[in-house]
Amino acid sequence: MGGRKRTWEAISFEVVMTAVALIALIVIIAPSLVVLIVSFTNGFSLKFPPPGYSARWYGELWDAWQLHFAAKNSFVVAMWSTGLSIVLGVAAALAIARSPTLSARVLDSLFMSPLVLPALAFGLSALMLFSLVGLPVSALTLVIGHTVVCVPYVVRNTVAALAQLETTLLESSAILGASRFYTFRRIVLPLIRPGVIAGAFIAFMSSFDNVPVSLFLRDAATDMLPIRMWQDLEGKLDVTIAALSGVLIIATVALMAIMERVTGLSKRLTS
Repeated sequence: MGGRKRTWEAISFEVVMTAVALIALIVIIAPSLVVLIVSFTNGFSLKFPPPGYSARWYGELWDAWQLHFAAKNSFVVAMWSTGLSIVLGVAAALAIARSPTLSARVLDSLFMSPLVLPALAFGLSALMLFSLVGLPVSALTLVIGHTVVCVPYVVRNTVAALAQLETTLLESSAILGASRFYTFRRIVLPLIRPGVIAGAFIAFMSSFDNVPVSLFLRDAATDMLPIRMWQDLEGKLDVTIAALSGVLIIATVALMAIMERVTGLSKRLTS
């Protein structure tokens, strides 16, 4: 009797959790599916379901020079931010990984703090700081601001990769007379490369899609793609933005599939 009761409890738990998971999946995926469907409308307004279907708005993207300019700025800033995040994040991970000291734990919390702080509050604080030191908003301030919020992703993924590194390999390298730099270059870096790449991918996507920090640290010469899309939707509900959103969704899914194949991204996000 007790076994049947436990079996019923297990079945009911599985049913409930499956239902919750399906609801969560629908809530997450449904908005993107709606945007993809609307992007193929043949009308002049954002309406779901569309009155008809056409790829005309994807063709319109070729002539949207303002979007091209904003996309270029977002890409350049994201590349610089990702590069700096890799350098700073890997160095920080090497310093705090496997260290039992209190200072390492404090540094770990400090590097993770941008993920805890409200993004709008950080953007405003960064703007006030740059104004205080006399640094005008520009591409430089954008890169600095984006780097701060992107470093934690590289740190966390690199620390996870370092935690799986066998210490005997490092000890053997030291015993054989290899320098610490040689050991890092030939042993540590190749083994933690998947974690670094996974962190860099997340950092790039976070920077490219960042709105709160870009909102405060940009100027007219550094218009960013997410903000340009937001402004166009707010002002005129341009259907071209839906087409651009479709391109970004498809590109993101494709990149995630590649990263999952190369680095096992999903496992590293849950580690």
